[in-house]
Amino acid sequence: MKIAVDGPAGAGKSTVAKIVAEKMDLLYIDTGAMYRAVTFDLIKKHISLNDESGVERYLKNLDLSMKRNRSTGEMDIFINGTKVNDHLRTKIVDQNVSLVSSYRCVRELCVDLQKKLGEEYDVILDGRDIGTVVFPDADIKFYIDASVEERARRRKDDKKHQDTRPMEEIKQDIIRRDEFDSNRKLSPLKKADDAIYLDTSEMNIEQVVDFIMARIRNL
Repeated sequence: MKIAVDGPAGAGKSTVAKIVAEKMDLLYIDTGAMYRAVTFDLIKKHISLNDESGVERYLKNLDLSMKRNRSTGEMDIFINGTKVNDHLRTKIVDQNVSLVSSYRCVRELCVDLQKKLGEEYDVILDGRDIGTVVFPDADIKFYIDASVEERARRRKDDKKHQDTRPMEEIKQDIIRRDEFDSNRKLSPLKKADDAIYLDTSEMNIEQVVDFIMARIRNL
């Protein structure tokens, strides 16, 4: 089974997908973590993020992998054998991941890994292009959205991000990411024609999870 969950930054799709995965015995694949891992390593190695050809050369020596953690049931992500989960939610990665993930060479690398995992397990994946590019044949697709104000509030409250910036700055960063993700030429953020749209601005996590699980059970 393949379940696609798409939507903009801060809509809560990752949180919801993780809970659904646990309740329905699915493998949760955080596709955003793949792009974040590449972004983190580029920054760590001081490779220019604006040089697409340089990024492509860097990828030739990159081993990106994900393995299921037997203790947590979730996926750990590795760069050349080193686990990088704890370095993916920093402010600098947040600010640059959209640019890095817009490059064809990066997307091809990550999408190939996503497809491979999708063929091996019953999965639920969240991202920007899961239902449109990665798995257009997914068993069911969701597009989770929320107002910019609500997404900024959630991002500030997210302990993983530890975001201490003023709310207005976070809001403007989300707006910038929305514009970039929606207007990029390769795999832009958009709702698949057959995706179920859900505005979660006035919903709590439990309500969103219940809605998605009910739709999956009706397949």
